[in-house]
Amino acid sequence: MKHIFYLLVLSLLAAGCLEKPKQAADMVIYGGTIYTVTSAETVEAVAVIDGKIIYAGDKAGAEALIAKNTEVIDLQGKTMTPGLIESHAHFMGVGQFKKQLDLTQIKNYDDMVALVAEAVKTAKPGEWILGRGWHQSKWDKMPARMARGFQTHHAMSAVSPDNPVYLRHASGHAGFANAKAMEMAGIHRDSEYNARGEIMKDESGDPSGIFNENAMSLITKIIPEADQALQKQYLELAMQECLSKGITSFHDAGAGPDEIALYQEYAEADQLDLRLYAMLDGWDSTLLQSWYPKGPQISDYLTIRAIKLYADGALGSRGAWLLAPYTDSPKDLGHERQPMERIGKIAQKGLERGFQVCVHAIGDRANREVLDQYEAAFQAMPDKAVDHRFRIEHAQHINGEDIPRFAELGVIASMQGIHMASDRPWAIDRLGLDRILDGAYVWQKLLQSGAKVINGTDAPVEPVDPLPCFYASVTRKTLKGKPEGGYEADQRMTREEALRSYTLDAAYGAFEEDIKGSIEVGKLADFTVFDQDLLQVAEDKILASQVMMTIVGGQVKYKK
Repeated sequence: MKHIFYLLVLSLLAAGCLEKPKQAADMVIYGGTIYTVTSAETVEAVAVIDGKIIYAGDKAGAEALIAKNTEVIDLQGKTMTPGLIESHAHFMGVGQFKKQLDLTQIKNYDDMVALVAEAVKTAKPGEWILGRGWHQSKWDKMPARMARGFQTHHAMSAVSPDNPVYLRHASGHAGFANAKAMEMAGIHRDSEYNARGEIMKDESGDPSGIFNENAMSLITKIIPEADQALQKQYLELAMQECLSKGITSFHDAGAGPDEIALYQEYAEADQLDLRLYAMLDGWDSTLLQSWYPKGPQISDYLTIRAIKLYADGALGSRGAWLLAPYTDSPKDLGHERQPMERIGKIAQKGLERGFQVCVHAIGDRANREVLDQYEAAFQAMPDKAVDHRFRIEHAQHINGEDIPRFAELGVIASMQGIHMASDRPWAIDRLGLDRILDGAYVWQKLLQSGAKVINGTDAPVEPVDPLPCFYASVTRKTLKGKPEGGYEADQRMTREEALRSYTLDAAYGAFEEDIKGSIEVGKLADFTVFDQDLLQVAEDKILASQVMMTIVGGQVKYKK
């Protein structure tokens, strides 16, 4: 009988009746343009199992993987790219911004005063009124009363006598306080601040309400901290906002211990809906000392592998550190925000312990000083510096002599295309034409020298939306489409370069190019779907594009 059974099995096998069941995909996507950001450029279809790509090729091959429980997504002519990666922004700040006064759209100081007056109507006496996003260089008219190029607090204080008010500059490098807030902080006519910051004074010698750079701490230290429930609201609002903008991974440029703990709590509970790459807040020496012995923490949804430091401030507040004085303020050079020796020591410690170091540097002096500190660290520890991927955040204005040093030293330029659109119209007043042409927002000079350029928004300095950033990167225009032909058009990115700066190159900026940033078999199934083809649509239609779907780990996390 056994002999007969074996013969039967063999005959069935020969007839194909006992074929191995085909592998069923969890998700199959087809029906549109799918950019892989690889040499293959496009594919017809993608299949996913367990959150990873298992197939990228023609539609027929993907259809063979469809079974009863497979989620099938027909793009219906839409365009899919690898999931977008925000390379430099402030994650909790994105959520916090949703709960404060939005000053990004005000046209002048009168608008600011009106918003504060409206907020006072519903605020309890003594309750803080907080906001962010004003930028005096973008206003259509300046107030009658000013001090050193900034508004003074008097009109705002008049409408908020019983509520402390603190409004951060769009750059985050200056703040504006009313009389009540200054009274609570103990700020008066004789108050001074000389530790790499300034309490600005008006013509009579009284505080004007503007606190520049490190002096902001005089006000911020008395603002009540958000409780844990509110912090969770910030995190969840940030996730929702990012997913709605097609962002699947986020490089958080400076997280403190409370934020790190919250991220870890959400990650352990599988509640992070996008992937976080967190940089430790370098201001907090205690935090760094606690992480050095542990080394980096690396996982699919939460990686802590970098340290964020500041070398200088911002152009808007004249805090960017320059080699020569500001064109519109010849007595000012800006200044460093901490000793460069400290940056050098942390660079060496980062190399020793396996942490990437990312330093904010906007002015040409700051960029040179940071490159010098990096170079000294690499020379001191050559064995540890083989694949360091240290970054300069912003790299907004670089002296021509220092541009080649990024590629030579292997330093990544983490830049924000949207800053060119927002800042270039007035940045020429700060720097003058020669310095603008030599080294401001020089994406092509860096790329052609062999450097990596990665992209982002610096949200909440700018909205976290990648589309305006992409538009600015490829057009060199403001979001109003000016000027014709773009500013310094020879420095614009190609559309392919701009997409890479938000995908594969951005992944490289976090040591993650082997697991994300392109649509290839074995990589994480993170995708962004647009209603238009960003690489083909007419230039004046880019800003009208919309994110239709955001997929993280093979799960639809956002759908319009």
